[in-house]
Amino acid sequence: MHTIDMDLVEMTLDVMKYTIDRISNITPEMGAPKNEEELFRIVGQTVTPEGIGGENAFQLFRDVLVKATVPIDHPRHLAFVPAAPTRAAIMFDLVTSASSIHGAYWMEGAGGIFCENQAMKWLVSLTGLPEGAFGVFTSGGTAANLSAMVAAREAWRSKDSQNVGKKALMLTSHGAHSSIQAMAKVIDADVVMIDCEEENLTGRELQNAINELEEKDRNRLFAVVATGGTTNAGIIDQLDTIADVCEKENVWFHVDCAYGGGALAAPSVRHLFNGVERADSITIDPHKWLFSPYDCGAVIYKDLELAKNAHSQKGAYLEIFKDDGAEGFNPADYQIQLTRRIRGMPLWFSLAMHGTNKYQQAIETGIELAKKAAKKIEERDNLELVRPSSLSVVLFRRKGWSPEEYRDWTYKNHREGLALVTPTTWKKETVVRFCFINPDTTEEDIDMILDTMD
Repeated sequence: MHTIDMDLVEMTLDVMKYTIDRISNITPEMGAPKNEEELFRIVGQTVTPEGIGGENAFQLFRDVLVKATVPIDHPRHLAFVPAAPTRAAIMFDLVTSASSIHGAYWMEGAGGIFCENQAMKWLVSLTGLPEGAFGVFTSGGTAANLSAMVAAREAWRSKDSQNVGKKALMLTSHGAHSSIQAMAKVIDADVVMIDCEEENLTGRELQNAINELEEKDRNRLFAVVATGGTTNAGIIDQLDTIADVCEKENVWFHVDCAYGGGALAAPSVRHLFNGVERADSITIDPHKWLFSPYDCGAVIYKDLELAKNAHSQKGAYLEIFKDDGAEGFNPADYQIQLTRRIRGMPLWFSLAMHGTNKYQQAIETGIELAKKAAKKIEERDNLELVRPSSLSVVLFRRKGWSPEEYRDWTYKNHREGLALVTPTTWKKETVVRFCFINPDTTEEDIDMILDTMD
């Protein structure tokens, strides 16, 4: 199967040509999904005893299958939290895969882990955490949040032997990402959701929630999760006052900045994150607003030893990695995965190529696009802002529209290849949501989308 022949060489050239064309195309075709039956009718059975041949398989992908996907880096893809990996990061993602580096232990992956750690040092510097803080790259925010929760719970258990075996409890707000509740189920912890009077969680509301806990529940409280940029509206919790309460109550303070973490590099909004430097752990997703390819998340810890105590795996065949001769940083010791690719290398290469100033400028562009979109919305009689833009998110309504009309508008624009913009729910009302990540998005793109709401 690994024998090099001329067919493989030709196949490699075809793949590289497609890749180069795709990387250089900043306005790819806005694909649309097809149902499985339709795709099977067109493509047929592809995995067979004899194989269908590389040329045939690649042609099916290029001409049919990739057109049934939506490119996340399209400048008019403003739904969910899109992504816009730099061309440098995409190219180096190819290098990462081709290099076949196992990124769990320094003994096998020292050069690649060194690259990751260079990028990680920059991320940690953005947070303002004290000296000694560090982190590792994960598959995304969900894995990062889970890794932090496990570290927090194990630290709580280590404080008191009576906590071992006790079902733990955590506090967060209704604005927290869905992965918080989902990962709490994974570790079998309870979650209390705090209602916020305003739009973000404050230290006062957190303290009130703690005071309202029964003593048995207060004794099993192990963590508080705040959000540094909600995915739905870009809202940042009051991190400094929450940090005050967590320190007073001796509770692990985790900040989920999976989406908003990129804005830590933006001087115009950095002050909104004051208090993040006091967190025990922080989640940031470079594949969201730091222009990395999927999948690349990060978890950062104030105290790496607490994470290591929770995650370091033991096994007879693994002991060589802990030997003095293999001394170095082992990412597997600080998050839930053992086997891992070097996810941070594309970010490192892009940072090394472009410099951090370019990253700052690109992130500020997303924030500025949101402000410009909000202004354009205010200037149109048929549209109305729901709330001021926050980070790179804008929520607005089309006056008089029903939920069905928002849905039909979304599908029509998508079907016609114009844009992917989806509705969301804000205070039980269906509204439209823009999320600006791609610095290649233009004001003309915004106008084009808003014009379809006339």
